[in-house]
Amino acid sequence: MTMLSDIEARVLGSLVEKQLTTPEYYPLTLNALTTACNQKNNRHPVTSYSEDQVAQALEGLREKNLAYVFYGSTSRVPKYKHVLPEVLHLNAAETAIVCALMLRGSQTPGELRSNAGRLHEFSSLEEIESTLNDLTSHDGEPLVVRLSRQPGQKEVRFAHLLSGDVLIDVVAEMPAPRRVASSSSDRVTKLEEELAALKEKFEDLEQQFEKFKQQFE
Repeated sequence: MTMLSDIEARVLGSLVEKQLTTPEYYPLTLNALTTACNQKNNRHPVTSYSEDQVAQALEGLREKNLAYVFYGSTSRVPKYKHVLPEVLHLNAAETAIVCALMLRGSQTPGELRSNAGRLHEFSSLEEIESTLNDLTSHDGEPLVVRLSRQPGQKEVRFAHLLSGDVLIDVVAEMPAPRRVASSSSDRVTKLEEELAALKEKFEDLEQQFEKFKQQFE
């Protein structure tokens, strides 16, 4: 598979996450997807991508056949969907793990149980570890790598390989993602998504009004 840039991985991960956590807002408009990429919770590192940057990343994902434009009958604003599981032949558990790694960087199995657990209901830590093992030898092409334990680290960490080989030194220097209380972070995320949906409806109504006005000009 063609390697993803960092922003392509963030965009793809955001599409997967929103499909699983807030299906009522999926597929996503460019505005909603940009908001999702730049969330302050469940993201590491936190970014500030522009809509133009996200649009360019989407073009890259479309060229790699991992995303496509969806034109619904109820909206004139183009929306975007992903086909990650279909292209890479992932089951629900594997999709959740890969998504969490794309959005938050390298993690321990314990961290993944919490972060990927929002996306798929894992029965135990053993299921997380079993899924990680499957991904390290996935169809003869590893999608996840087990990182060497670094000085001062108690647990082994895992990282995705969709953006190429992982630089161990860079991973070791990365600060631990800041934890946010789940209740407050989920509430903020929900508000951001509702705001993006309202903006989308407003833009759609604005387009309809412009067409209506043109009839009388």
